[in-house]
Amino acid sequence: MPSNLSEERKISYLEDLKTLLRIPSVSTDPAFKADILRGAQEVSKQMLSAGLQNVEIFETAGHPIVYGDYLVDPSLHTVLVYGHYDVQPADPLELWHSPPFEPTIRDGMIFARGATDDKGQFLCHLKAVDGLLKDEGTLPVNLKIMIEGEEEVGSPNIAPFLAEHKERLKADVLVISDTAMYAPGHPSLIYGLRGLTYHQIDLQGADGDLHSGYFGGAVPNPADELSKILAQLRDSHGKVLIPGFYDEAEDMTVSERQAYASLDFKNETLAQAVGVNRLNPEDGYNGLESRTARPTVEVNGLLSGYTGKGAKTVLPAHAMAKVSCRLVPHQDPVKISQLLEAYIHELCPDSMKCQVTHIQANPPWITDPNHPTLEAAAQAVRNFYGKEPVRVREGGSIPIMDDFQRVLGLPGVLLGLGLSDENLHAPNEHFRVENFYKGIELIKELYRALAQATEL
Repeated sequence: MPSNLSEERKISYLEDLKTLLRIPSVSTDPAFKADILRGAQEVSKQMLSAGLQNVEIFETAGHPIVYGDYLVDPSLHTVLVYGHYDVQPADPLELWHSPPFEPTIRDGMIFARGATDDKGQFLCHLKAVDGLLKDEGTLPVNLKIMIEGEEEVGSPNIAPFLAEHKERLKADVLVISDTAMYAPGHPSLIYGLRGLTYHQIDLQGADGDLHSGYFGGAVPNPADELSKILAQLRDSHGKVLIPGFYDEAEDMTVSERQAYASLDFKNETLAQAVGVNRLNPEDGYNGLESRTARPTVEVNGLLSGYTGKGAKTVLPAHAMAKVSCRLVPHQDPVKISQLLEAYIHELCPDSMKCQVTHIQANPPWITDPNHPTLEAAAQAVRNFYGKEPVRVREGGSIPIMDDFQRVLGLPGVLLGLGLSDENLHAPNEHFRVENFYKGIELIKELYRALAQATEL
């Protein structure tokens, strides 16, 4: 279904998105602290422009949280919308086809860091508010919107903020647009997310780098030893080899697997989309099941020795790897972290000094795929797209889902407006401009459907 937005609004809304995208609100690097504050101020400005009330920037122990609301009538359902204005680092810069913080439109897509994760998606909510208030003079629900600046570093200050402002944030349902549609023109309702635990492994050999000709073959090489360790994290069938890793892991239900099987997913299509020769899913599962509903361990980064141009015959003194585990329901990230650390130390030879540093963790999240809130969201998709949404889990992590459920007791609707091939967290991140416009219209339908739901 095409967007019904006027050309004037399309131009205005797209310019507002570009303004947000020009701000390098990178939360992981202290050098961008001033830009993070600029990002919060711009979100506040756009909330006010959309017509939200009680707009406020809340300081935290880390980066600010921006809040605004529009409260119509206590008898109406109250919707709490969450998003984040912080973004991942843009590195490696040389792989971008245009500057990461200078939004550029090519082939109907807007390229910039944060375009789809999550500035473009949360802005759809602000623009839906703007359109509803201008066209109808009110909203069909009470609306509360909070946009934070620390999602990309694990949202360490969300739980304290929720506890401190529990009454202000009281709502019937949580809505997040920070995931992907199943396919172009085919939205997904996400009812589960994998958890995460993230570590750095450091191996130290000699006191300093050595000449590989003089010492190679005699002095232990940390790069070699780290490679051996990493090779023993998973086997060739996709099974994680960390002892005890699967002890509490909950498998997909029979009905879930049947629902997944009814989709037109093909391993070859995903392989082609991401540019690999073939997938390597866990035995017994296809690529969609493996990437959304099964636990895994992955190497996220490696560094050792000389990596510049040309040759330097060096035997490195140090090797480092970044490793993450994605977790499914009932896997405790604290326990998995302990199991991983113990396994790494067991594998590490006594010729090396080994350090495992825990960096980040959050639990998995899941809800009933037939929950009334998801039924209301499904009706919104039917109204706008004229088709049933796909109900699946998603393989990524949104750290705050457990916090919202635990502290505020809120059911969640994850209605993504982007697509998984839009390079989030990678160079050349982008967002399809038409999906930005359609997302605004879909969010209006979502608010209407939630307003009409008898139960949330």
